[in-house]
Amino acid sequence: MKIYVIVTAIVFALLAVAHIARIIMEGVQVLFEPIFLFTSAASVGLVLWAIILLERARK
Repeated sequence: MKIYVIVTAIVFALLAVAHIARIIMEGVQVLFEPIFLFTSAASVGLVLWAIILLERARK
């Protein structure tokens, strides 16, 4: 289960990085797209959740 959480965190972190790259490439106008904002926030939230789960599992 721990490996699954790590892999999932990496995948969602890569998605967040891709969104940052899109902002750099296309400009800030993409920040006004609701789906873009939702998926960005969701991916960052899932990465943070995975980090919390890994910390709890380590204790």
